[in-house]
Amino acid sequence: MPVLDADQPLVLSSYCLGTTVGFAERVRLAAGAGFAGIGLRAENYWDARRAGLDDASMLEILGTHGVRLAEVEYVTDWCGTRDADQQAKEQTIFQMARTFGVPHVNAGLIGPAPFESVVAAFADLCERARPLTVALEFLPFGAVPDLATLWTVVQAAGAANGGLLVDFWHWRRSRTTMDDLARIPAERIVSVQIDDVIEHPMEPLRPEALHWRLPPGRGYGNVIELVRALRDKGVRPYVVSVEAMNDDLIASGLDVTARTLMAASRELLAQP
Repeated sequence: MPVLDADQPLVLSSYCLGTTVGFAERVRLAAGAGFAGIGLRAENYWDARRAGLDDASMLEILGTHGVRLAEVEYVTDWCGTRDADQQAKEQTIFQMARTFGVPHVNAGLIGPAPFESVVAAFADLCERARPLTVALEFLPFGAVPDLATLWTVVQAAGAANGGLLVDFWHWRRSRTTMDDLARIPAERIVSVQIDDVIEHPMEPLRPEALHWRLPPGRGYGNVIELVRALRDKGVRPYVVSVEAMNDDLIASGLDVTARTLMAASRELLAQP
């Protein structure tokens, strides 16, 4: 399997094309730009169902374009009291992964929470998700703010199906170091998201994460350093996705967005 090189199959994450594009158009855009797969959020899936598509129809559309659903997200409300809507969303995400043959689901925590509560809740989430792997993401504005904390949570939870998601934007906007990466077994990193950062962090950070990321290798994050570190470590994730949400890029047209993200990603990964 290629590992973060010029032949790496790439997935177009859901947010890259905004929140309103329909399922068939999302698949068409990804396929036209050369992506091997798409990411889908529960909200995208519900929109497709309301538009009249069932699972079989979605699988047919994917097959027609030679694209697979390879990234399912995003479980966020799993620590603390969970209402009926949150529980239903979680079950939808699990069902999506199982239906479309995705081995993992992405999860993160946006708000603050005590460390002990996060560990216990993550262990419970992993148990509910079995046999799926839960790829936990660190968010510099969240309860798990960096890679070191993420690995501590995953270790403490003790779930064999607990994995790590490494996103380059979060890496560069957190306190994460190469020493943090060195402590983590390569096989526990199950998902990698590539993107880049603007020159100066915004305050607060979360709007930058949602609206002003840059295409991989076309920003100020020296992300080739991160690519090389993961290569050298021998990381072989289930999926490598491009997650660069940028309002200006989306405004230029969704075809342009998809092609630009693919071109930038290929240029980055072609570097030795």
